[in-house]
Amino acid sequence: MSQVKQVGLLAAGCQPWNKDVCAASGDRFAYCATLAIYIYQLDHRYNEFKLRSIMSEHKKTITAISWCPHNGEVFASASADNLLIVWNVAEQKAVARLDNTKGIPASVSWCWNAGEGVAFVSHRGPLYIWVTSGPDTGVTVHKEAHSFLSDICLFRWHPVKKGKVVFGHTDGSLSIFQPGTKNQKHVLRPESLEGTDEEDPVTALEWDPLSTDYLLVANLHNGIRLVDSESLTCITSFTFPSAAASVQCLAWVPSAPGMFITGDSQVGVLRIWNVSRSTSLDNFKLKKTGFHALHVLNSPPAKKTLGSPTKSLHMSSTSEAVPPPTLSQNQAFSLPPGHAVCCFMDGGVGLYNMGAKKWDFLRDLGHVETIFDCKFKPDDPNLLATASFDGTIKVWDINTLTAVYTSPGNEGVVYSLSWAPDLNCIAGATSRNGAFIWDVKKGKMITRFNEHGKNGIFCIAWSHKDSKRIATCSGDGFCIIRTIDGKILHKYKHPSAVFGCDWSQNNKDMIATGCEDKNVRVYYLATSSDQPLKVFTGHLAKVFHVRWSPLREGILCSGSDDGTVRIWDYTQDACINVLSGHTAPVRGLMWNTEVPYLLTSGSWDYTIRVWDTRDGTCLDTVYDHGADVYGLTCHPSRPFTMASCSRDSTVRLWSLTPLIGPLLVNILTDRPWDNIIGNTDRAMVPGALPLLCGKVCRDIKQDLDKLTSEVASRKLRCFSECFSPPGGSHNLWDLVAVIMGQDDSLLPQSYGKSIMHMKHLVRFKTSEAQELTIVKMSKFGGGIGAPSKEERLRSAAEIHLRLGQTQRYCELMVELGEWDKALSVAPGVSMKYWKKLMQRRADQLMEEENHDVIPYCIATGDVRKLVTFFTSRGQLKEALLVTQGACEGNIHVPHTSSINHTVTPETDDLEAYHGLLHKVCKELAEWYFQDGRAVLAACCHLAVDNIELAMANLIRGNELELAVCVGAVLGEPANQATHYVLELLARKYMTMPTCFPSVGNRDLAADLLHMIPDNQLLLAKLCAFYPGSTADINQLHKRCGLPPVEECESLAEAALSEGDVFNAVRFHLLSATPEDALSIGIAHVKEQLSGSDWTVESVHPILDLLSYIRTDRLILAKCTEQRSELLILCGYVGALLAIRRQYCSIVPALYEYTSQLMKRREVCVPLQIKQLSVELEAWRACTHTLNTPPDEAPSTPPSEAQRVEFSQLQIRIQGTGLLWLEGPDYVTGSNLPSHSDVQVSCFTGNRIQGPVFFLEDGKSSISLNDALMWAKVNPFSPLGTGVRINPF
Repeated sequence: MSQVKQVGLLAAGCQPWNKDVCAASGDRFAYCATLAIYIYQLDHRYNEFKLRSIMSEHKKTITAISWCPHNGEVFASASADNLLIVWNVAEQKAVARLDNTKGIPASVSWCWNAGEGVAFVSHRGPLYIWVTSGPDTGVTVHKEAHSFLSDICLFRWHPVKKGKVVFGHTDGSLSIFQPGTKNQKHVLRPESLEGTDEEDPVTALEWDPLSTDYLLVANLHNGIRLVDSESLTCITSFTFPSAAASVQCLAWVPSAPGMFITGDSQVGVLRIWNVSRSTSLDNFKLKKTGFHALHVLNSPPAKKTLGSPTKSLHMSSTSEAVPPPTLSQNQAFSLPPGHAVCCFMDGGVGLYNMGAKKWDFLRDLGHVETIFDCKFKPDDPNLLATASFDGTIKVWDINTLTAVYTSPGNEGVVYSLSWAPDLNCIAGATSRNGAFIWDVKKGKMITRFNEHGKNGIFCIAWSHKDSKRIATCSGDGFCIIRTIDGKILHKYKHPSAVFGCDWSQNNKDMIATGCEDKNVRVYYLATSSDQPLKVFTGHLAKVFHVRWSPLREGILCSGSDDGTVRIWDYTQDACINVLSGHTAPVRGLMWNTEVPYLLTSGSWDYTIRVWDTRDGTCLDTVYDHGADVYGLTCHPSRPFTMASCSRDSTVRLWSLTPLIGPLLVNILTDRPWDNIIGNTDRAMVPGALPLLCGKVCRDIKQDLDKLTSEVASRKLRCFSECFSPPGGSHNLWDLVAVIMGQDDSLLPQSYGKSIMHMKHLVRFKTSEAQELTIVKMSKFGGGIGAPSKEERLRSAAEIHLRLGQTQRYCELMVELGEWDKALSVAPGVSMKYWKKLMQRRADQLMEEENHDVIPYCIATGDVRKLVTFFTSRGQLKEALLVTQGACEGNIHVPHTSSINHTVTPETDDLEAYHGLLHKVCKELAEWYFQDGRAVLAACCHLAVDNIELAMANLIRGNELELAVCVGAVLGEPANQATHYVLELLARKYMTMPTCFPSVGNRDLAADLLHMIPDNQLLLAKLCAFYPGSTADINQLHKRCGLPPVEECESLAEAALSEGDVFNAVRFHLLSATPEDALSIGIAHVKEQLSGSDWTVESVHPILDLLSYIRTDRLILAKCTEQRSELLILCGYVGALLAIRRQYCSIVPALYEYTSQLMKRREVCVPLQIKQLSVELEAWRACTHTLNTPPDEAPSTPPSEAQRVEFSQLQIRIQGTGLLWLEGPDYVTGSNLPSHSDVQVSCFTGNRIQGPVFFLEDGKSSISLNDALMWAKVNPFSPLGTGVRINPF
C-alpha cells in the first residue's frame, strides 16, 4: 500500500491561448489547461460541481476540445503535436487516437447527424473528417473545404441542417459550404474592411439554434453581427456602450429563444442580448479580468433537493416569453435560467447560474502552464508560493486551496522563487527579465537585478541565515551573490550554465551549485577567492538542483539528468550513496527537516520517490502527477506535509506521515523521549526505527517540559498538529479544547473562520459582521478581488440576518439602497419600526420589489422553512447559522399588536430547534465526509458535542492515529471508540510488511493493546498470530500476561472438557499446534448455522478468534479443507456484518466471494449457493427501494418473499456494538483525481477513484475504501489465499 497519501490538489486554470478550450454536456463541463483536460461533474445530492477526472495523454499544448452532441460520454481533443484523441468520460480513458493530423488542428468539432465523425482543420485547411468506428473508419478530406485565401480561426457545423458548415477567417470573412448549393468562400467581411488588406480575425461563430440560415459572428475589432448565410446579408450589427469593449466569445441561451450572451475580453463583463435589439439588454461585471471563452449548458442541471422539493425561486421573467422584454434603462432585468461556463484571461474558470445571478462554481485563478517551483512561507505553513511558465508567482492558502495573491505577470517564464526569511517578500528568477523582489502585500515589484543580462536565471536563493544576501545562477555560467540593495559580493564563474544553488543551513557562508558540466561545487563566501572549496564529480550528465541536509552537517544531495540522486559528504570529500530508480532527469529534491535519512525526489518520469538514504532503499513511488515533477517543498513546522508542482500545471499536497508510523505509536503509548527524539547518529543506524532530530520536535519537548499539568494531552495535540496535513486538524483540536473547558480567550484568531462550537457561533459571527461594517478599503489592492465597501456591508448584513438581528440588517439594507429587503424584514423588529421605515421609503421610490424568501422567513420566524430552503440548495453552513440563531432565541414570530416586545421561545420550540440543529450538523458533516474531508466532518459533530459521531467520522476516514489522540484527550465519552481504534492500529502493526523489524512491530502492537483496559482477549489474538521460535513466543506471552506455550494445550483440553468451546479455541491457538483450534471452532460454528435461530453475534466471536491463527499454519496442506471452510464462513458472516454496517459497495463482492469458494472447493458447510443468491437479491431489492431519492423514478418494488427474506436477515444481523460506525469508509483524497495508470477494481470491473489497494498477488486491486471495509468485516484477502488483509 502506498506510504505517501495525496491530501490536496490545486487544479490548473483554463489556458487563454486557444479558442475552443471549454465544453459542456448535461451535468458535466470541461476546460483545458495547457496539457490536461479537467472534467467537473454535478454532485446532485449537494448541487455542486466537483472535479471528477483529469485527462492527460497530450504531451504538447491542447488546441481544442469538442463534446459529442449525441453521446454525453464521449469528447474529442486535439494538440500541437498533431494528435487527436477521442475520450470516454465515464471510463476516463482514450478510446481512439489519430497520431498524424497533417498540421496542428486549430479547431475540432463533431459532425452533427453523422455518427462518430470528428472534423478538424488546421489554419490553412483543408477540413478533415475522421470516422472513429463503423465500416467507414478512417480520415477523409471534405470535397470543397480547402484552398482558402486566409487562415482559418474556427469552424462550426450546423446543428440541424446536415452537412452545412461555416468557417471564420483571420481576414474577417466567412466561408459557407452546404451540400447541393454553391459554395461561398470569403464572404460577409465587415463593411469597414471591404477593399482593404486589413485583418480582423473572427473570434466567435455560432449558428442560431432556431434558424437554418442565421448565425452570430464576432470579429476582434468590428464587434458582433447577426448574418444570413443564404442571402449573404448582415441583419443586425450590435453596438457596444464604448469603443473600448471588445468581444472574443459568445453563446446562445437555449432556454430563451433569440437571446445570447457575450463576455468582454478586457474586463469580465457578461452582456445579455436579444437579436431584435442592437444594444444589450443588461450587463453584469463578474470579474476584473476579461473573458476568454463562454459556453452555455444545453440543459441546465436539474436541482435535487435534500428536503421536500420546493418551487424554484429564481425563474426568469422571460423564461416562457419568446418576445424580448422592453426595458427602460433603469429597470432591473432577470437573466434566463441556465448555466454559463466562463473562462477568463487569468485562468479563472466558473459556472455562472444565470437565473440565480450567482456562481455555482468559481475557481478564481490557476496557473495555466508548467509550475517550476513551490515554497512555503518561512513564518506561515499555510501559505505556499508557486512560480510558473505563465509569467506569474501566485500565493495559495493551502487550507482553502485558493489563491490569495498573484504577481503582476508578464515576466516571461518564472523559473524559481525564494521567500525572504523575515520579510513579506518573494524573490523571483525569470527567463528574460532578470530577477526581481516582489512585495506580496503591496502587490508591487520593489527591486530588479539585471547582472546576468538577457540570460535566463534558473535559480534564486535568499540566504536562510542572512536576509541581506541573495544568490542567483544563470545560463551565463555565473553564480552571483549580492545584497538586496544590489551590491555584488561575489561572482563565481563556472565552465557552463549553472542551474541550481543552495545555501547551507548550518554555515551561513557556504553555498553549493549544480552545473551543466556534470559537477557539484561548494563555495565559501568568507574568503575573497572566487575558486570553489570542493568540486564533486561523478554524475554522467548535467546537474540541476543541489540541496544541503538541514540535519547533517556537511551532507548534500544533487539531482542530475542521468536519472540519479547522489549524496555527497563534504567532510569526507566523497559520494557516499547513489540513489537509482528514476528513468528520466531528476528535478525536485527535498530533505525531511525532522528525520535525517528521508529524502524525496521528483523527475521528468512523472514520479516522486521517497528514499531511505541510509541504504538507498526507495520507500515509495508516487505516480499521480501527469507530467514532469519540478518542485518539492515542506514547512519545518509541518515536516510531513509535502507540496509538489509539475508540468501538468497542478500543485499537489501529500502526507508523509505513514512513513513514520512507529514514531506515532511511541508518542501515543507514551514511550520514553529516547524512543521519539534522538540525535542524527542514532537515527542514521541502518534499520533503526525513525527518530525526530529537528528543531520543531525539540521545541515541542521544551514547551512540554515547562508545563505542570495536562502534559499528556498537550503532548498529543502538539505532535498531532505537527504530523497532520492541513485540512482541519487545528480546527479539530480547538473544538476538543472547547469541549474540555478551555478558556475562550485562549482560542486562536483563526478559530472564528473555521467550524465553531455552537455556543460561539452567534457571538463570533456578530463580531465578524461588525468588523465588516466599519472596516475601510485596503490602501493597497494587493489581495485578489479585495471587496468593495458595498460588498463588505452586504456581507455584514447577511451575517446579522442569519443571527436574527433584524434591525441592524434593515439599517444596512437602507444604506445600500435595497429598501424592499429592509421592509420585508422590518415587522420582525416591531410594527412601529416598520411604519417608520415606510415613511423613509416614501422619499425614495424603487421600480421593482424583490420577493426574497430569506428575509421573509426570518421576519415571520419560520425557521423550518428557511432551513429547508438552504438545505435543498446544498447551503448547509447557512442552515446551521439560522438554526443556531433560533436555538438562542434570536428568531421569533412578530406580534403585530405589541410594540418593542421580546419573546422567549417556548420550551417545545427550543427542543425542536435543537433537534433541527443536530440534523443540520449531521448533514453538513456528511457533506464534508463525502468530499473526502473526514476531519472537518468530525469538527461538525464536535460543534454540537456529539463525540461518538465525531470519532466515527475519523475512523471511517481512516484517520486512526488522530482518532486515538483526540479520544485519549476527550476521555470517558470517547472510550468505546478509542478502544476500537487501538485495536485496528494494533492489527495494522501485527501484519505490517515494512522495512522495520517485525519484533519492533510486534511490540508496538502490544503497547497499543495495553492501553485498552479489558485487553486479555486482544492480547491473546496478537500472541496467536505472531510467528517465531517457541522462546520468542513465550517471551511475548510473558509480556502479555499469558501462560507459556507448553501450558496452553492442557488449558485448551480442560476448557473443552467443561464445554467451553471459546476458551478451548483460544488456548489451542496459543499452543504449539494452533491448527487443532480449527476443527473445534469450525464444528461449533457449523452446528450453530444448522439451527434456525442463530445470529451473527452467536457465531462471529469464534470466527474472529479463529482468523488470528498463524498464516504459516493455516496454509499448510493438511489444513486445506478446514482453511476453505473458515474462509467461506468468514466470507458469509462478513457479508452479513457489511449489511449491518451499511457497507453497500462490498456486500455483493462478499456474497460472490463466498459462492465462488463454495463452487471451487470440496467443503461441507451448512450453506447453499442458491440461498446466498436469494439473500443478496432480497437485500438489493429492499435497500434500493429505501435509498431511491424521491425525485427519481422508483424501481420495481421488492416481492413479498423478498421482504420476508430481508426481515429474516435483519433479525440475524441485529447487534449492540458499534452502531454509531454505520456507513461506508471514505478516506482523505478519495475524491482527488490521479493522472496515474487507471486501476480497475476486481470487485466491480470499474475504474478506481482515489487511493488503490493492491492485493497480495501484486496485480489485483480494489479501492482503499473497499479494502478498509472488507478488513473490518472479513480479515481474509478477497483472493481466497488465507492471507490476512491489512489496509490500515
